[in-house]
Amino acid sequence: MLISGGSIVSAEAVWDHVTMADRELAFKAGDVIKVLDASNKDWWWGQIDDEEGWFPASFVRLWVNQEESTMVETVEGASPSPSEVQNGHAEASPSSSDCLCLGQTVQNRDQMRANVINEIMSTERHYIKHLKDICEGYFRQCKKRRDMFNDDQLRVIFGNIEDIYRFQMGFVRDLEKQYNTEEPHLSEIGPCFLEHQDGFWIYSEYCNNHVDACMELSRLMKDGRYQHFFEACRLVQQMIDIAIDGFLLTPVQKICKYPLQLAELLKYTVQEHSDYRYVAAALAVMRNVTQQINERKRRLENIDKIAQWQASVLDWEGDDILDRSTELVYTGEMSWIYQPYGRSQTRVFFLFDHQMVLCKKDLIRRDILYYKGRMDMDRYNLVDAVDGRDDDFNVSVKNAFKLSNKDSDEIHIFLAKKLEEKLRWLKAFHEERKMVQEDEKIGFEISEYQKRQAAMTVRRMTKQKGKFFVFSHRSVPPGYPPPMDPMNPGQYLVGDGMEQSEFEFPEPERCKSPFWQSFSRLTPFRK
Repeated sequence: MLISGGSIVSAEAVWDHVTMADRELAFKAGDVIKVLDASNKDWWWGQIDDEEGWFPASFVRLWVNQEESTMVETVEGASPSPSEVQNGHAEASPSSSDCLCLGQTVQNRDQMRANVINEIMSTERHYIKHLKDICEGYFRQCKKRRDMFNDDQLRVIFGNIEDIYRFQMGFVRDLEKQYNTEEPHLSEIGPCFLEHQDGFWIYSEYCNNHVDACMELSRLMKDGRYQHFFEACRLVQQMIDIAIDGFLLTPVQKICKYPLQLAELLKYTVQEHSDYRYVAAALAVMRNVTQQINERKRRLENIDKIAQWQASVLDWEGDDILDRSTELVYTGEMSWIYQPYGRSQTRVFFLFDHQMVLCKKDLIRRDILYYKGRMDMDRYNLVDAVDGRDDDFNVSVKNAFKLSNKDSDEIHIFLAKKLEEKLRWLKAFHEERKMVQEDEKIGFEISEYQKRQAAMTVRRMTKQKGKFFVFSHRSVPPGYPPPMDPMNPGQYLVGDGMEQSEFEFPEPERCKSPFWQSFSRLTPFRK
């Protein structure tokens, strides 16, 4: 109605959208999109700068206050997940904020803050109901059917959803206590987020597990028994008409929504308000939580690459890399001296979290690596070495550093070719220790199921004659392909729509860049 009435309707991207066909609009999370056509429930037509195109409605969130204090209602069915949770509201535009500062009435300002507060409370109440439906309507019923679900399947599909449900009930109880029903704009909800900030880390485990849950559900749904079972669960619990995967998506969306809601609340909270500093602090906390969760998710998406790299190393011994590590931090070639031998050797080092792997290049085929050992980084201290004669090894060193064993006299010295390379390694070791500490704080680890999936991927790839490069789309738009192009009626856009596309290229006669070099480029550490 707003669009047809000539009003400007803006939305903010919640997820990155990677285009898969012509006339689609690409954007990143946080981009502001001008909505030009919302007549189709799944795909909207919008504009960013001079670019126009289709985009999935479920990837964006409308602003609460479009013009002045006009409230935009949520759109039913714009997402495969529950609409009350999916279509929250994002951060207000800078122009709205400027309007507040330049002379908007106190009454309008208070009403706009009340709109945001009411929206937060409404979505929290709906969210609690959805969590209850998942736990009581699906999870509890699945546990009764041992003939259909074993413990591993239940763990993969539902993760720690019951822990999230218990946490959210306590969080909402405290929100309700702080909610001013008579004058919502006076509510002080910032302290609630600060008091419960440590509890939000339980979402990390759920988000990391969500991809596996979708894969397992997709496999089960090929059997008609499971389709009928899940539909019966939904009807008995009197849930809204949305599939189980839509319900299981809501915790992932919810944790990403908090920074957007708090950012908007801060926009409409004057500095003199008693809640201002608490909301500002809560926004910083929740942004950090979601940033760390996204980082952990990115690392899990790379475990197939790590497993593939290990499979490419000859003469591998001992445990798999994934038994302890999830991230390649840095890699490079250096000279290495190890007591008591004292003989300098050139090795290629791969620094992961918790361990560093040593490899040797083949003398003829330099693109082939041989496994030569590893070091447990939890047992070593990093020591900088000054240029000159080293007392421990009685040799002259330059651009060197040491790793000394915490439990013995064992010492390793490493010599980089240049000072810049030494400094990169020192920084990488500090990054590795920081990563380990953060992982321990939130209990991040790879599940046995994810390890098995990575191993299966490697086995499948090694059976192929050519080399595979797998590109995974982080999310798949609903209801693909998009509707008709409004700028060119009668022409439809055609897209792939597959969640993962595999492209096979023939084996080149001579590999210009060996796999382990391509693998090293995946490191998040910047030179």
